Amino acid sequence: YGGRVTDAWDRRLVNTYLDTWYCDEAINTENFKLSSLATYYIPDDGPLQSYKDYIAQLPNFDAPEAFGQHGNADIASQIEDTVELLESILMMQPRVAGGGGATREELVDDMAKGLLEQVPAPLDLDAIIKAKMDDQSALHVVLFQEIERYNIMLGGVRRQLADLRKAVKGTVVMTAELEDVFICMFDGRIPASWLKGYPSLKPLAAWAADLVERVRQCSEWAEGTYPVIYNMGYFTFPTGFLTAVLQTSARKNSVSIDVLSWEFVVNTQDPKEITQYPKEGVYVGGMFLEGAGWDPELCCLQEPNPMELTLLMPVIQFKPTENKKKTGKGIYPCPVYYYPVRTGSRERPSYMITVDLKSGKAEADHWIKRGTALQLSLMT
Repeated sequence: YGGRVTDAWDRRLVNTYLDTWYCDEAINTENFKLSSLATYYIPDDGPLQSYKDYIAQLPNFDAPEAFGQHGNADIASQIEDTVELLESILMMQPRVAGGGGATREELVDDMAKGLLEQVPAPLDLDAIIKAKMDDQSALHVVLFQEIERYNIMLGGVRRQLADLRKAVKGTVVMTAELEDVFICMFDGRIPASWLKGYPSLKPLAAWAADLVERVRQCSEWAEGTYPVIYNMGYFTFPTGFLTAVLQTSARKNSVSIDVLSWEFVVNTQDPKEITQYPKEGVYVGGMFLEGAGWDPELCCLQEPNPMELTLLMPVIQFKPTENKKKTGKGIYPCPVYYYPVRTGSRERPSYMITVDLKSGKAEADHWIKRGTALQLSLMT
Protein backbone atom coordinates (compact mmCIF):
# COMPACT_ATOMS: atom_id res chain seq x y z
CA TYR A 1 0.00 0.00 0.00
CA GLY A 2 3.01 2.28 -0.18
CA GLY A 3 2.64 5.41 -2.28
CA ARG A 4 -1.16 5.40 -2.28
CA VAL A 5 -1.36 8.80 -0.59
CA THR A 6 0.25 10.99 -3.22
CA ASP A 7 -1.45 14.37 -2.88
CA ALA A 8 -3.66 16.53 -0.65
CA TRP A 9 -6.84 14.94 -2.02
CA ASP A 10 -5.69 11.45 -1.00
CA ARG A 11 -4.86 12.84 2.43
CA ARG A 12 -8.31 14.40 2.67
CA LEU A 13 -9.92 11.04 1.91
CA VAL A 14 -7.77 9.19 4.46
CA ASN A 15 -8.57 11.78 7.12
CA THR A 16 -12.29 11.39 6.34
CA TYR A 17 -12.08 7.62 6.88
CA LEU A 18 -10.15 8.15 10.12
CA ASP A 19 -12.73 10.64 11.39
CA THR A 20 -15.50 8.14 10.57
CA TRP A 21 -13.97 5.10 12.23
CA TYR A 22 -11.66 6.47 14.94
CA CYS A 23 -14.22 8.26 17.10
CA ASP A 24 -15.87 8.02 20.52
CA GLU A 25 -18.98 6.41 19.00
CA ALA A 26 -16.90 3.45 17.81
CA ILE A 27 -16.17 2.62 21.46
CA ASN A 28 -19.41 3.69 23.11
CA THR A 29 -21.86 2.29 20.52
CA GLU A 30 -22.59 -1.44 20.50
CA ASN A 31 -21.84 -3.04 17.12
CA PHE A 32 -20.81 0.31 15.67
CA LYS A 33 -21.55 0.30 11.92
CA LEU A 34 -18.50 0.84 9.72
CA SER A 35 -20.49 1.45 6.53
CA SER A 36 -24.03 1.60 5.20
CA LEU A 37 -23.94 -2.19 4.71
CA ALA A 38 -25.14 -4.34 7.62
CA THR A 39 -22.20 -6.74 7.12
CA TYR A 40 -19.56 -4.32 8.35
CA TYR A 41 -19.61 -3.48 12.05
CA ILE A 42 -17.45 -3.79 15.14
CA PRO A 43 -18.26 -7.26 16.59
CA ASP A 44 -18.99 -7.92 20.24
CA ASP A 45 -16.07 -8.43 22.57
CA GLY A 46 -15.30 -12.14 22.94
CA PRO A 47 -12.73 -14.90 22.52
CA LEU A 48 -10.39 -15.09 19.53
CA GLN A 49 -12.65 -17.59 17.76
CA SER A 50 -15.55 -15.12 17.73
CA TYR A 51 -13.43 -12.65 15.76
CA LYS A 52 -12.34 -15.40 13.36
CA ASP A 53 -15.96 -16.34 12.81
CA TYR A 54 -16.88 -12.73 12.10
CA ILE A 55 -14.04 -12.35 9.60
CA ALA A 56 -14.97 -15.63 7.90
CA GLN A 57 -18.49 -14.38 7.12
CA LEU A 58 -17.24 -11.22 5.41
CA PRO A 59 -17.59 -11.28 1.59
CA ASN A 60 -14.54 -12.17 -0.53
CA PHE A 61 -15.10 -9.08 -2.67
CA ASP A 62 -16.05 -5.84 -0.97
CA ALA A 63 -18.92 -3.86 -2.48
CA PRO A 64 -18.28 -0.13 -3.19
CA GLU A 65 -20.75 0.74 -0.42
CA ALA A 66 -18.33 -0.75 2.11
CA PHE A 67 -16.09 2.27 1.52
CA GLY A 68 -18.88 4.81 1.28
CA GLN A 69 -18.96 4.76 -2.52
CA HIS A 70 -21.92 4.41 -4.87
CA GLY A 71 -22.64 1.21 -6.80
CA ASN A 72 -21.72 3.13 -9.97
CA ALA A 73 -18.09 3.03 -8.82
CA ASP A 74 -18.04 -0.72 -9.46
CA ILE A 75 -19.44 -0.16 -12.95
CA ALA A 76 -16.81 2.49 -13.70
CA SER A 77 -14.05 0.17 -12.48
CA GLN A 78 -15.31 -2.68 -14.65
CA ILE A 79 -15.53 -0.42 -17.71
CA GLU A 80 -11.94 0.71 -17.13
CA ASP A 81 -10.75 -2.91 -16.79
CA THR A 82 -12.64 -3.88 -19.96
CA VAL A 83 -11.16 -1.03 -21.97
CA GLU A 84 -7.66 -1.99 -20.80
CA LEU A 85 -8.29 -5.63 -21.74
CA LEU A 86 -9.60 -4.75 -25.20
CA GLU A 87 -6.66 -2.43 -25.84
CA SER A 88 -4.26 -5.25 -24.90
CA ILE A 89 -6.06 -7.66 -27.25
CA LEU A 90 -5.96 -5.06 -30.02
CA MET A 91 -2.23 -4.57 -29.56
CA MET A 92 -1.66 -8.33 -30.01
CA GLN A 93 -3.57 -8.52 -33.28
CA PRO A 94 -1.47 -9.38 -36.37
CA ARG A 95 -0.43 -6.37 -38.41
CA VAL A 96 -0.89 -8.16 -41.72
CA ALA A 97 -4.26 -7.89 -43.47
CA GLY A 98 -5.84 -11.14 -44.58
CA GLY A 99 -8.75 -12.04 -46.83
CA GLY A 100 -10.56 -9.63 -49.12
CA GLY A 101 -11.45 -5.98 -48.62
CA ALA A 102 -9.25 -2.92 -48.29
CA THR A 103 -5.66 -3.23 -47.11
CA ARG A 104 -4.32 -1.55 -43.98
CA GLU A 105 -2.58 1.03 -46.14
CA GLU A 106 -5.80 1.88 -47.98
CA LEU A 107 -7.75 2.15 -44.73
CA VAL A 108 -5.18 4.42 -43.08
CA ASP A 109 -4.88 6.53 -46.24
CA ASP A 110 -8.65 7.09 -46.24
CA MET A 111 -8.52 8.00 -42.53
CA ALA A 112 -5.66 10.43 -43.13
CA LYS A 113 -7.57 12.03 -46.00
CA GLY A 114 -10.66 12.43 -43.82
CA LEU A 115 -8.67 13.91 -40.93
CA LEU A 116 -6.94 16.39 -43.26
CA GLU A 117 -10.37 17.60 -44.33
CA GLN A 118 -11.61 17.74 -40.71
CA VAL A 119 -8.64 19.21 -38.82
CA PRO A 120 -8.65 23.02 -39.21
CA ALA A 121 -5.74 24.93 -40.69
CA PRO A 122 -3.70 27.14 -38.30
CA LEU A 123 -5.23 30.54 -37.53
CA ASP A 124 -3.64 33.82 -38.66
CA LEU A 125 -2.22 34.92 -35.31
CA ASP A 126 -0.60 38.14 -36.59
CA ALA A 127 -3.89 39.36 -38.06
CA ILE A 128 -5.75 38.48 -34.86
CA ILE A 129 -3.23 40.37 -32.68
CA LYS A 130 -3.52 43.39 -34.97
CA ALA A 131 -7.34 43.27 -34.82
CA LYS A 132 -7.29 43.15 -31.00
CA MET A 133 -4.75 45.97 -30.52
CA ASP A 134 -7.40 48.32 -29.13
CA ASP A 135 -8.19 45.95 -26.24
CA GLN A 136 -4.98 44.57 -24.75
CA SER A 137 -6.63 42.76 -21.86
CA ALA A 138 -5.25 39.81 -19.92
CA LEU A 139 -7.91 37.59 -21.49
CA HIS A 140 -6.77 38.53 -24.98
CA VAL A 141 -3.21 37.62 -24.02
CA VAL A 142 -4.57 34.19 -23.08
CA LEU A 143 -6.32 34.01 -26.47
CA PHE A 144 -3.07 34.76 -28.30
CA GLN A 145 -1.17 32.18 -26.28
CA GLU A 146 -3.84 29.54 -26.90
CA ILE A 147 -3.89 30.22 -30.65
CA GLU A 148 -0.10 30.02 -30.76
CA ARG A 149 -0.15 26.60 -29.05
CA TYR A 150 -2.96 25.30 -31.22
CA ASN A 151 -1.24 26.56 -34.39
CA ILE A 152 1.89 24.58 -33.51
CA MET A 153 -0.26 21.52 -32.85
CA LEU A 154 -2.44 21.90 -35.96
CA GLY A 155 0.57 22.48 -38.17
CA GLY A 156 2.29 19.36 -36.84
CA VAL A 157 -0.81 17.16 -37.19
CA ARG A 158 -1.58 18.30 -40.73
CA ARG A 159 2.05 17.93 -41.79
CA GLN A 160 2.26 14.38 -40.44
CA LEU A 161 -1.02 13.43 -42.11
CA ALA A 162 0.18 14.77 -45.47
CA ASP A 163 3.55 13.00 -45.10
CA LEU A 164 1.81 9.77 -44.05
CA ARG A 165 -0.29 9.75 -47.21
CA LYS A 166 2.86 10.18 -49.29
CA ALA A 167 4.65 7.44 -47.34
CA VAL A 168 1.74 5.02 -47.82
CA LYS A 169 1.94 5.66 -51.58
CA GLY A 170 5.71 5.19 -51.53
CA THR A 171 6.72 8.70 -52.59
CA VAL A 172 8.57 9.45 -49.31
CA VAL A 173 10.36 7.29 -46.74
CA MET A 174 8.21 5.82 -43.92
CA THR A 175 10.09 7.11 -40.86
CA ALA A 176 9.74 5.63 -37.37
CA GLU A 177 7.57 8.61 -36.36
CA LEU A 178 5.24 8.15 -39.35
CA GLU A 179 5.06 4.41 -38.69
CA ASP A 180 3.92 5.13 -35.14
CA VAL A 181 1.22 7.46 -36.52
CA PHE A 182 0.23 4.76 -39.01
CA ILE A 183 -0.17 2.08 -36.31
CA CYS A 184 -2.06 4.40 -33.95
CA MET A 185 -4.48 5.49 -36.67
CA PHE A 186 -5.16 1.90 -37.69
CA ASP A 187 -5.90 1.06 -34.03
CA GLY A 188 -8.06 4.17 -33.57
CA ARG A 189 -5.67 5.69 -31.02
CA ILE A 190 -4.17 9.17 -30.79
CA PRO A 191 -0.46 9.25 -31.79
CA ALA A 192 1.77 10.37 -28.93
CA SER A 193 3.20 13.25 -30.99
CA TRP A 194 -0.32 14.73 -31.25
CA LEU A 195 -0.77 14.84 -27.47
CA LYS A 196 1.95 17.39 -26.79
CA GLY A 197 -0.58 20.23 -26.85
CA TYR A 198 -2.87 18.78 -24.19
CA PRO A 199 -3.58 15.33 -22.68
CA SER A 200 -6.62 13.32 -23.76
CA LEU A 201 -7.98 9.79 -23.33
CA LYS A 202 -10.48 10.01 -26.17
CA PRO A 203 -10.38 7.64 -29.14
CA LEU A 204 -9.07 9.13 -32.37
CA ALA A 205 -12.44 10.03 -33.93
CA ALA A 206 -13.77 11.70 -30.77
CA TRP A 207 -10.45 13.51 -30.29
CA ALA A 208 -10.59 14.96 -33.80
CA ALA A 209 -14.16 16.21 -33.30
CA ASP A 210 -13.16 17.71 -29.94
CA LEU A 211 -10.17 19.44 -31.54
CA VAL A 212 -12.47 21.10 -34.08
CA GLU A 213 -14.63 22.48 -31.25
CA ARG A 214 -11.57 23.73 -29.37
CA VAL A 215 -10.29 25.64 -32.37
CA ARG A 216 -13.81 26.95 -33.08
CA GLN A 217 -13.93 28.61 -29.63
CA CYS A 218 -10.64 30.39 -30.36
CA SER A 219 -11.71 31.29 -33.90
CA GLU A 220 -15.09 32.74 -32.92
CA TRP A 221 -13.47 34.69 -30.07
CA ALA A 222 -10.82 36.02 -32.46
CA GLU A 223 -13.36 37.04 -35.10
CA GLY A 224 -15.86 38.53 -32.66
CA THR A 225 -15.74 39.53 -29.02
CA TYR A 226 -15.43 37.75 -25.69
CA PRO A 227 -17.51 34.57 -25.36
CA VAL A 228 -20.52 34.80 -23.07
CA ILE A 229 -19.84 31.25 -21.86
CA TYR A 230 -16.31 29.82 -21.86
CA ASN A 231 -15.66 26.10 -22.15
CA MET A 232 -12.69 25.87 -19.82
CA GLY A 233 -11.85 22.37 -21.09
CA TYR A 234 -11.07 23.84 -24.52
CA PHE A 235 -8.07 25.76 -23.15
CA THR A 236 -4.72 24.00 -23.28
CA PHE A 237 -3.86 25.73 -19.96
CA PRO A 238 -7.07 26.58 -18.06
CA THR A 239 -5.10 27.88 -15.07
CA GLY A 240 -3.75 30.69 -17.26
CA PHE A 241 -7.30 31.61 -18.21
CA LEU A 242 -8.39 31.68 -14.54
CA THR A 243 -5.44 33.90 -13.62
CA ALA A 244 -6.39 36.28 -16.44
CA VAL A 245 -9.96 36.52 -15.09
CA LEU A 246 -8.55 37.46 -11.67
CA GLN A 247 -6.24 40.05 -13.26
CA THR A 248 -9.13 41.58 -15.19
CA SER A 249 -11.23 41.88 -12.03
CA ALA A 250 -8.31 43.29 -10.04
CA ARG A 251 -7.71 46.04 -12.62
CA LYS A 252 -11.42 46.79 -12.91
CA ASN A 253 -11.83 47.22 -9.13
CA SER A 254 -8.36 48.71 -8.46
CA VAL A 255 -7.36 46.04 -5.96
CA SER A 256 -4.42 43.68 -5.66
CA ILE A 257 -4.89 40.30 -7.30
CA ASP A 258 -3.57 38.71 -4.08
CA VAL A 259 -6.71 39.69 -2.11
CA LEU A 260 -9.06 38.04 -4.60
CA SER A 261 -10.48 34.54 -4.31
CA TRP A 262 -13.30 32.71 -6.04
CA GLU A 263 -17.01 32.58 -5.42
CA PHE A 264 -19.03 30.08 -7.48
CA VAL A 265 -22.66 30.62 -8.48
CA VAL A 266 -24.44 27.77 -10.27
CA ASN A 267 -26.72 29.17 -12.97
CA THR A 268 -30.21 27.70 -13.27
CA GLN A 269 -30.80 28.92 -16.84
CA ASP A 270 -30.37 26.87 -19.98
CA PRO A 271 -27.03 27.79 -21.60
CA LYS A 272 -28.86 28.94 -24.77
CA GLU A 273 -30.80 31.48 -22.68
CA ILE A 274 -27.65 33.11 -21.27
CA THR A 275 -26.89 36.00 -23.62
CA GLN A 276 -25.45 38.65 -21.29
CA TYR A 277 -22.06 38.79 -19.58
CA PRO A 278 -22.04 38.52 -15.77
CA LYS A 279 -21.41 41.74 -13.88
CA GLU A 280 -18.28 40.19 -12.39
CA GLY A 281 -16.18 37.24 -13.51
CA VAL A 282 -17.10 34.80 -16.29
CA TYR A 283 -19.56 32.03 -17.09
CA VAL A 284 -17.98 28.59 -17.48
CA GLY A 285 -19.74 25.64 -19.09
CA GLY A 286 -18.87 22.21 -20.44
CA MET A 287 -17.88 20.66 -17.09
CA PHE A 288 -18.92 17.12 -16.16
CA LEU A 289 -19.86 15.94 -12.67
CA GLU A 290 -18.54 12.51 -11.65
CA GLY A 291 -19.45 10.58 -8.53
CA ALA A 292 -22.72 12.37 -7.78
CA GLY A 293 -26.00 13.55 -9.26
CA TRP A 294 -27.27 17.12 -9.46
CA ASP A 295 -30.58 18.52 -8.23
CA PRO A 296 -31.42 21.39 -10.65
CA GLU A 297 -34.20 22.76 -8.43
CA LEU A 298 -32.25 22.96 -5.18
CA CYS A 299 -28.89 23.51 -6.96
CA CYS A 300 -27.11 20.92 -4.87
CA LEU A 301 -25.53 17.48 -5.05
CA GLN A 302 -27.71 14.40 -4.84
CA GLU A 303 -27.38 10.65 -5.31
CA PRO A 304 -26.78 9.68 -8.94
CA ASN A 305 -29.07 7.36 -10.85
CA PRO A 306 -27.83 3.83 -11.57
CA MET A 307 -25.45 3.82 -14.56
CA GLU A 308 -25.23 7.63 -14.41
CA LEU A 309 -21.44 7.81 -14.20
CA THR A 310 -21.12 11.43 -15.35
CA LEU A 311 -23.48 14.27 -16.18
CA LEU A 312 -23.14 17.70 -17.74
CA MET A 313 -23.11 20.40 -15.08
CA PRO A 314 -25.08 23.64 -15.44
CA VAL A 315 -23.17 26.80 -16.29
CA ILE A 316 -21.22 28.12 -13.29
CA GLN A 317 -20.26 31.75 -12.72
CA PHE A 318 -16.65 32.06 -11.63
CA LYS A 319 -16.79 35.29 -9.63
CA PRO A 320 -13.66 36.92 -8.17
CA THR A 321 -14.39 38.31 -4.74
CA GLU A 322 -12.62 39.97 -1.82
CA ASN A 323 -12.67 38.71 1.76
CA LYS A 324 -14.42 35.46 0.96
CA LYS A 325 -15.78 33.65 4.01
CA LYS A 326 -14.37 30.27 4.93
CA THR A 327 -16.17 27.24 3.55
CA GLY A 328 -18.91 26.34 6.04
CA LYS A 329 -21.23 23.41 6.59
CA GLY A 330 -23.33 22.29 3.69
CA ILE A 331 -20.59 23.02 1.17
CA TYR A 332 -18.48 20.42 -0.63
CA PRO A 333 -15.09 21.65 -1.93
CA CYS A 334 -15.14 19.86 -5.30
CA PRO A 335 -11.85 19.43 -7.19
CA VAL A 336 -11.80 20.13 -10.93
CA TYR A 337 -9.61 17.95 -13.15
CA TYR A 338 -8.52 18.53 -16.73
CA TYR A 339 -9.13 14.93 -17.80
CA PRO A 340 -10.04 11.58 -16.18
CA VAL A 341 -6.49 10.76 -15.01
CA ARG A 342 -6.68 12.74 -11.78
CA THR A 343 -3.02 12.31 -10.88
CA GLY A 344 -1.95 13.83 -14.18
CA SER A 345 1.79 13.76 -14.73
CA ARG A 346 4.81 15.50 -13.25
CA GLU A 347 4.95 17.85 -16.23
CA ARG A 348 1.21 18.35 -16.53
CA PRO A 349 -0.95 18.09 -13.37
CA SER A 350 -4.61 17.33 -13.94
CA TYR A 351 -5.96 19.31 -10.95
CA MET A 352 -7.10 22.81 -11.93
CA ILE A 353 -9.16 24.46 -9.17
CA THR A 354 -11.60 23.72 -6.33
CA VAL A 355 -15.25 24.67 -6.87
CA ASP A 356 -17.59 25.00 -3.87
CA LEU A 357 -20.87 23.13 -4.42
CA LYS A 358 -23.83 22.73 -2.07
CA SER A 359 -23.65 19.25 -0.56
CA GLY A 360 -27.44 18.81 -0.29
CA LYS A 361 -28.85 16.38 2.28
CA ALA A 362 -25.47 14.72 2.87
CA GLU A 363 -22.41 16.19 4.56
CA ALA A 364 -19.25 16.97 2.61
CA ASP A 365 -17.58 13.80 3.99
CA HIS A 366 -20.16 11.73 2.10
CA TRP A 367 -19.02 13.16 -1.26
CA ILE A 368 -15.35 12.91 -0.31
CA LYS A 369 -15.78 9.14 0.04
CA ARG A 370 -17.61 9.08 -3.30
CA GLY A 371 -14.65 10.75 -4.99
CA THR A 372 -17.00 13.39 -6.39
CA ALA A 373 -15.22 15.71 -8.82
CA LEU A 374 -15.69 17.86 -11.90
CA GLN A 375 -14.01 16.87 -15.18
CA LEU A 376 -13.23 19.21 -18.06
CA SER A 377 -13.13 16.32 -20.56
CA LEU A 378 -14.18 12.68 -20.68
CA MET A 379 -12.88 9.48 -22.27
CA THR A 380 -15.51 9.57 -25.02
